[in-house]
Amino acid sequence: MRVLVMGGTRFIGVYLTRLLVEQGHQVVLFNRGNKPAPVEGVEQIHGDRTDATALKERLGSENFDAIFDNNGRERSDTQPLAEIFQERVQHFVYMSSAGVYLKSDQLPHMEGDRTDPKSRHKGKQETEAYLAEQGLPFTAIRPTYIYGPQNYNELEAWFFDRIIRDRPIPIPGHGLHITQLGHVQDLAQAMTAVLGNPQAVGQIYNVSGDRYITFDGLARACAAAASKDPEAIQLVHYDPKQFDFGKRKAFPLRTQHFFAAINKAMTELNWQPKFDLLTGLKDSFENDYLASGSDKTEVDFSTDDQILNAVRS
Repeated sequence: MRVLVMGGTRFIGVYLTRLLVEQGHQVVLFNRGNKPAPVEGVEQIHGDRTDATALKERLGSENFDAIFDNNGRERSDTQPLAEIFQERVQHFVYMSSAGVYLKSDQLPHMEGDRTDPKSRHKGKQETEAYLAEQGLPFTAIRPTYIYGPQNYNELEAWFFDRIIRDRPIPIPGHGLHITQLGHVQDLAQAMTAVLGNPQAVGQIYNVSGDRYITFDGLARACAAAASKDPEAIQLVHYDPKQFDFGKRKAFPLRTQHFFAAINKAMTELNWQPKFDLLTGLKDSFENDYLASGSDKTEVDFSTDDQILNAVRS
């Protein structure tokens, strides 16, 4: 297949591009050209996707069998792309988010659950609805928290920063909120598994790891991945409602239960995650955190100190 990947040079796009090339697809990337392609020789078309006119000028004469829209956040991001390739593409794969789900007493989240119209990811749900209304042969992927080497979102590195410096780890609430992480390589595998699969057209799939974990458990798993004694780390619980952090982010995960069922993806895509959480965290720690020298960089712990001083006073 000739495949267009929107982005392709950061995190998910890097893994996806490499995998598509390994599988024998002809891959073309569309991005601003700020970073080199992750695979030598992969064609790149440079432009700003937010400029609909320029997007149509650069892509209007191109033909693709499949499109992976990895970086569209709002309907307005994706609509021009969809208009260009209406009735001209076999498969349009959209990177959505499990963050679209409405908070519920019943978990795990499943693909048919209600979505939250006030979610910060509501643009993704609106894009899913738009693609369905237009009759495009789309598939939407809803990951929970994504982790792994080259993660530009502060997630596992947040824990590693504190663990390797022997600092206390401030955990909001009681530490027993249950969450779920999925390795980026497993996500890329699931994304490519939809290609050529007619059952996947018009479907939404949750994609993540196959186990859930508490906040405290995640801290201990990160310690184990960093070759530290999980029972020796100091976890400090606090009430986040007692603090005003402004725009600062005190913790990398939302303070609620947040996990999704991945049975549908496993069954219909013949896919299953290869990484258990500890193996995946070791991958991040050894092949990204240490490799990039993050263990030696200066870290701003002022928000932590605000929390710790208040808890100890």
